Amino acid sequence: MKKLSRRERVIMDIFWKNGPLTTSEIRELMPEPRPHINTISTQVRMLESNGFVSHRKEGTGYRYFSVIEWLDYSKEYDVNPLTRFMHNSYIKAVSALVYDDKITVEELEELVRNIRQNK
Repeated sequence: MKKLSRRERVIMDIFWKNGPLTTSEIRELMPEPRPHINTISTQVRMLESNGFVSHRKEGTGYRYFSVIEWLDYSKEYDVNPLTRFMHNSYIKAVSALVYDDKITVEELEELVRNIRQNK
């Protein structure tokens, strides 16, 4: 399995989050500025030739789907955000969640209780 380029990763993330899609549906889910539909089609076909996606006929077109699970890809290429952005520090990761108001003190306390109960 080859490592995905940034652009390929965007498309695969869309597959991993949304399941089987047409190229038009992929385009609608892409961030602005969206590439031309032909560009997306070419990238999807390249992903298919590299074994990341496959397709099935649907009407006059195709519906593409991931054949590689995110977890399998992430294990091979270490795409764990904790490793990449937090220098493998769980404290930094939790601190970032608190700083960005993504987790409350009550949720943290509940997490600590759950950890203590499961040890």
